[in-house]
Amino acid sequence: MRAPVLFSMLFLCLAGLAPGSAQQVAAGAPGPSIAAPLTLETIMALDWTGTPPDQPYWSDDGKAVYYSQRRAGSEVVDLHKIEIASGHSEIVPPAGLGQADAPDGAWSIDRRLKAFVREGDLFVRESGRRAPRQLTRTAEEESAPLVLTTGARIAFRRGDSFHAIDLDTGLDSTLVELRLGKDPDELPDRSAFLDAQQLRLFEVLASSEKRAQEKREVDRSARAADPTRTPAPFFLGEGHAIQRAELAPSGTHLLVVLGPDGPQAQAGNQGAAGGKEDSMPLFVTASGYVETKKIRPKVGTGKPETPKLLLLDLARHSQVELDLKTLPGLADDPLAELRQAAEAAKAVAAPAPPTAAATTGTDPATAAQPDTSAASKPAAPKLRAIRLDGALWNEEGDRLALQLISEDNKDRWLAIVAPAPAGVPPVLALFHENDPAWLGWRFTDFGWMKGGRELWFLSESSGYSQLYAQAPGGSKRALTQGPFEVDKPRLARDGKSFFVSANRDSPGVYEAYRVHLGTPQLEALTVTGGMTYALPSPDEKQLLLTSSWPTRPPELFVQAARAGASPKALTKTTTPAFSAVAWSAPEIVRIPSTHFAGALQARVYTPATTAPQAGLPAVVFIHGAGYLQNAHQGWSDYSHEFMFHTLLARAGYVVLDLDYRASSGYGRDFRTAIYRQMGEPELDDLEDGVAWLVAQRGVDAKRLGAYGGSYGGFLTMMALFKRPELFAAGAALRPVSDWAHYNAVYTSAILNTPEVDPEAYRRSSPIEFAAGLTRPLLICHGMVDDNVAFQDSVRLVQRLIELGKTDLFETAIYPLEPHGFKEPTSWVDEYKRIFELFETNLKEAAPR
Repeated sequence: MRAPVLFSMLFLCLAGLAPGSAQQVAAGAPGPSIAAPLTLETIMALDWTGTPPDQPYWSDDGKAVYYSQRRAGSEVVDLHKIEIASGHSEIVPPAGLGQADAPDGAWSIDRRLKAFVREGDLFVRESGRRAPRQLTRTAEEESAPLVLTTGARIAFRRGDSFHAIDLDTGLDSTLVELRLGKDPDELPDRSAFLDAQQLRLFEVLASSEKRAQEKREVDRSARAADPTRTPAPFFLGEGHAIQRAELAPSGTHLLVVLGPDGPQAQAGNQGAAGGKEDSMPLFVTASGYVETKKIRPKVGTGKPETPKLLLLDLARHSQVELDLKTLPGLADDPLAELRQAAEAAKAVAAPAPPTAAATTGTDPATAAQPDTSAASKPAAPKLRAIRLDGALWNEEGDRLALQLISEDNKDRWLAIVAPAPAGVPPVLALFHENDPAWLGWRFTDFGWMKGGRELWFLSESSGYSQLYAQAPGGSKRALTQGPFEVDKPRLARDGKSFFVSANRDSPGVYEAYRVHLGTPQLEALTVTGGMTYALPSPDEKQLLLTSSWPTRPPELFVQAARAGASPKALTKTTTPAFSAVAWSAPEIVRIPSTHFAGALQARVYTPATTAPQAGLPAVVFIHGAGYLQNAHQGWSDYSHEFMFHTLLARAGYVVLDLDYRASSGYGRDFRTAIYRQMGEPELDDLEDGVAWLVAQRGVDAKRLGAYGGSYGGFLTMMALFKRPELFAAGAALRPVSDWAHYNAVYTSAILNTPEVDPEAYRRSSPIEFAAGLTRPLLICHGMVDDNVAFQDSVRLVQRLIELGKTDLFETAIYPLEPHGFKEPTSWVDEYKRIFELFETNLKEAAPR
């Protein structure tokens, strides 16, 4: 598959292309220039584009901006500070880090105190003080800072205890200590016959227990009455692990979440309750010996458990378990039919058990019939397992909001709990959302409205992520509406509006908006024409913008928080070499679909030419992640691929980068179209994209290739195996070949689990269709990939060998590369192979 023209075609001095669009120039993009010589070694070099600003945030007084930036060619990250008024920029020296403001933390209601943690120690910024005040300097790690509503006290977590520091006296008090296991002072239950008999017959035993009980009660009373002593610990029982704990700002209550115990137990459904972890061999090691590493469990191997939610009353030293059984729809089983079908299929495939007549010689007509008594009837529906996805106290600390999601990914609940002085407080379901396919991973933000009695939240219930508010006993009210996605909501301090991001005017353009309560209209605050995300300043009069465009990586800007204001650039982090190149700016096109009522969005890179051409070769790039948007007007997460597409365009290829169904940015139905059939709707969309290239860009239908990584590698293989007429060749990078070997969080949402829905896995896994390969396939995979394990490609290769396809595929393995390649030499080698594949099979029409 190696073409003799590779080096002459790829490493020549490449001339500049046409100037960028007016919109790009207006946005500050580099103007026309003569490009420097481009090679794969150049564009794949570490940090050749520069290192963009990361994790930007405002100083607490709003007069400066901080951001992190990795040093070029290094893993060292520096903290930078820019003064807004003067524009002065500096790297914060190590000695000054302790005086720098923090990106997060907890504010008091009056905004006079801010508690935060830096490097495991607790700090507080007090109004009127120039620098933060350090409250702890310990070898232990402090976390979960909180300004309590009672007194000038800062609460924090240390291990499994919560403490509070009095800012006036400096006293460090234990608020609550959590211990797993039984209370060693708790007297055993003596209600059993033998226990009661022993105490009845032996006065010495009875007297001893009575004295022990008396001492315990006196000690407890003395401890509770003495304000100088720490409170008694809470014992939470055995067989569980503490998953999370949320202290109320009032300091009076604590939510404790207990989950399964054991080395494989973790929050969420990935590996919960004993999911079987896989092993990954490491062949190239410092020791010279083969080593193994445990990686994530495979889908369907765990048994998710609903966590136990305990509400602790710290003042009364009592605890109750919240009852989640009242959540509406919890007893429903949306997968019942699939379970029954799977069991029926197993019964058909399994050998029939011996009949009673065959084993006992009885007459089948008189053999015992199945028991139809009440005792043999199916039990009541079992409650589905759910997971706690979020817990948030209101500012006053007298209401707790819970977000719960079913482990089958079909239902979501928002509920409110109001602690009561006695008894178990009810879990009041405020909002219930169901999706027959699956609920998305994004758009589950929620929070308290001003006043702490009403919740705001995002939901896709309309078909697109929109912002809502709802009070207990009321119905949800839409704060925004329309066929676009609202994201990253942030409630203004006065509670009268929200700052949000949305793609209102175009699916691929994201701007900052203000949402005024009482109207569903969005007020545009920015008009960049790219991808822009805004962070309001502490006084909410300015916006810190992170903006990017197709040929410009993210940079920081600042502007007034009002419509029509002009942004001011704060950073320019691209290298001169990158900025000097006249990159092929992709054209954003809408391709009518023949498979659904709507259109597909794509990026198109076209060779620079002054005369129309016909019969051009083309490459279709298939983005990874599945749920990801790449055909937008911002900088792509696939920066290497973007630059590679410029090389392909200059080498005479048309390149199509399509947002197929399942991509983000286009609403719920676009996402869920692949439910139980991954790789089918997407291939329909690729067909439409190919037809459009042929009809609108003069592409030769016989000279098309495809490539992609991860999910893109999966789809490349599905195309070559199931629709071989589409592409003359394809390159699958770190591809999923069998979804039964991927993780639970991603896969079970879309395909359920293999035991429940085996048919979905059969129809969605490339290895099941490998016999359909008739065109050249390149498989590239890193051997230390702990996301899509190298085993996926090994199993597929064995399958292809057994099918006699050895003349149709080629493999390239990278012994030290994880899922996202790290070394430039690996990137260069991989993309040389991809280019050679296309040069060999697409430059001239391949035989069909």
